[in-house]
This record gives sequence, structure tokens and C-alpha cells, in this order.
Amino acid sequence: MSKWKDVKKVVLAYSGGLDTSIILKWLQTELGAEVVTFTADLGQGDDDLEPARRKAEMLGAKDIYIEDVREEFVSDFVFPMFRANAQYEGLYLLGTSIARPLIAKRLVEIAKETGADAVSHGSTGKGNDQVRYELSAYALNPDIKVIAPWRDWDFKSRSDLIDFAEKHQIPIAKDKRGEAPFSVDANLLHSSSEGKVLEDPWNEPPEYVHQRTISPMDAPDAATDITVEFVKGDPVAIDGEKLSPATLLARLNDLGRDNGIGRLDLVENRFVGMKSRGVYETPGGTILLAAHRAIESITLDRGAAHLKDELMPRYAELIYNGFWFSPERDMLQALIDRSQEHVEGEVRLKLYKGNVIVTGRRSGKSLYSDALVTFEDDRGAYDQKDAAGFIRLNALRLRTLAARDRKG
Repeated sequence: MSKWKDVKKVVLAYSGGLDTSIILKWLQTELGAEVVTFTADLGQGDDDLEPARRKAEMLGAKDIYIEDVREEFVSDFVFPMFRANAQYEGLYLLGTSIARPLIAKRLVEIAKETGADAVSHGSTGKGNDQVRYELSAYALNPDIKVIAPWRDWDFKSRSDLIDFAEKHQIPIAKDKRGEAPFSVDANLLHSSSEGKVLEDPWNEPPEYVHQRTISPMDAPDAATDITVEFVKGDPVAIDGEKLSPATLLARLNDLGRDNGIGRLDLVENRFVGMKSRGVYETPGGTILLAAHRAIESITLDRGAAHLKDELMPRYAELIYNGFWFSPERDMLQALIDRSQEHVEGEVRLKLYKGNVIVTGRRSGKSLYSDALVTFEDDRGAYDQKDAAGFIRLNALRLRTLAARDRKG
């Protein structure tokens, strides 16, 4: 293709699946480019990534990068996001959105290491991920070329892809020859399912769609009690056991899965302009959000807490739309991180049939005062007579408005 005639080497975000294998071969045959593959272990559930390596070798990849980035993913991307209690459109915990900047970051770094001219991804021209990959790549290297084959090639149907795969001897699993019932994306934070059987938002998702959780109706009849410890807004231990970020999130995932926690059926507004329906499962993240809000409730000042809540939708939208590496996200992150300086302590939770129930919270940095809230003798901590003047001052404008309206 003429617009890519100067591209000699490409770093491809490679899963080892049929689509990215076709892209790998397409980059070689149509562009005449050497291809370097990057496969990220984000905790998506592939216990053995060696098949991806072998398939890339078979297809003639120049260099093959397979990296375990789970700890970096959780510590540098997931935890900073959860300090903000970020939820897109009030519900979505951004599991797919937050993984893309890390993948893009490594694509750009590997391109520099290998002397590649371009990076490539397998996202379609209808989705959000193309935006997230490319905005991140350009923010990190303004001169990088980004190739998105789904926007460039001439394939019109899945049968075209299968024909190309057969022509170039790309192995095709039997279950990949027909149309997939739905598409799945997964990492340590969540799994998402979209398309096909889920496209009609009136139809209930079939139970087989769910990847990460048992049904709340099938969850145990007895509650599971846990305690989560926080330092500077990040979880550091479960039930007193110190854990690394990725290990801790994985433990919360197991607890959430077994108790039917974290399912979400959402119709959302994509950045590209259309509405889409997705079924998301974020078991550990759902527990973490409830626990983090609980520890903030006793350690964060009212003004700081309310300001965070006002800014959260904007912060979440930036991540959803692909602006993780933007100056405005950096600015908001600095404010959020500053707010977390004293957010530490323990939260006790009950996990029960899809519910996360806060049953206790305590902190050496707590702002909660027994002396102020007690209904017993105040012992001089709070003079209730002061409330009369406080109310009169706050009522002044309301009384003025009411008096004017009564005259009218």
C-alpha cells in the first residue's frame, strides 16, 4: 500500500489468535515489512503463552516479545485509577480502557529498541480501542506511524479472512471458522463480552457469556468476611497478609468470583459516537471500589471528598476516551494522589450473593470523632446552640427569595 511504502519494520500487538495472526501475515505480504510481535501477559487467563510464541515463529515474526506486565499493570495503571474511584457513566470500572495505554507504551518502547518504523494493532474502526492505542502512541512518540489493518485492508467478511488464512497456511481452530457468538477481552482487572448474542439490549445475557463469576443465585448461602488494608489509598493486604499489587487483585478476583460479585450489563456511549452493549465482570475491582470508598469516608475531609467526586466523571472519561498520557489526566492524578496521603487503615467487608457490604472501618488517621457525634453528654466538644446562627445565615438568601415571591 502506497501510504505505508516507507515502512520497513512494524511492532504488532499480538495475541496469538486468528485475527492478529492474519494481521501479522498481511503486514508481511501487503507491506513487505518485517514484523516484531509483542504479547502482553495482563492476567487475561492464558496460563501458557508459549503457543503465541510458536505461532509467531511459524508465521515468520522477526523478533518476539512476550512479557509478564501484571505487576506494572496493577501498580501503575489500575491502582492510580482506583484512587479516583473512577467509573465511566457512573458504572463501568474501565477494565479494557486502562489496559490499552500500557500496551501502547510497550509497543512504542519496543519500536525504539528494534528500530521499527511503525506499530500496529488489531482494533476495528468502530470501537474505542483504536483511539486508545493511537492517542497513547502519539503522546509517547509524535513521529510514530500507526497501522490499523481493519481500517485499511479490503476484507469484507469473515469468510475473506478465513480464505486469506488458508491461502497463507495460518492454522484455524475449528471453533474459529464460523462467526464467534460474542467477542471477549480480558485482563487481571476484568473480562468484557460484546457483540452477536449481546447486541439486542432487551435480551438477557446467556449464562455462558460470563467468564469470571458464578451467578449470584448460585453463590454460597454463607457470607465471606474479609479485611482489606490500605496505605496512601492503595490496598496492601488482605486479612493481614501483605501482597503484591497483582497478587492482591488476583486474590480479590477469586473472592469476588466465588460470591457472584462484579457483574454489569451496560449500554454505554462509545467515544466514536455510537451506543454499544457490553457485559462486564470486575469481581476484585468491585470489592476494591467499595473498600476504598469506605476507608476514604473516615480519612478524607468533606471538601476534598466532594471535590474528588465532582472531578471523577471527567477523570473516568479521559481514561475511557484514551487520554491516559494527556496533561489534563496528569494534573488530575496529581490532585487525586495528594488527596490520598492520609487514606490508610482497614475496612471489613461481607461478600454475599453478588453484594459487597461494608461492616467496619478504622484508621489511625481517622477524622471521625466519637466526642462530636455522640448523643450523650457533649462534654463541651460541640455547642448545639451554635447551630441556630449557622442555620439563620444559610437561610438568609432562601428567606429573601421567599419574601419576594410572596409579594409577587
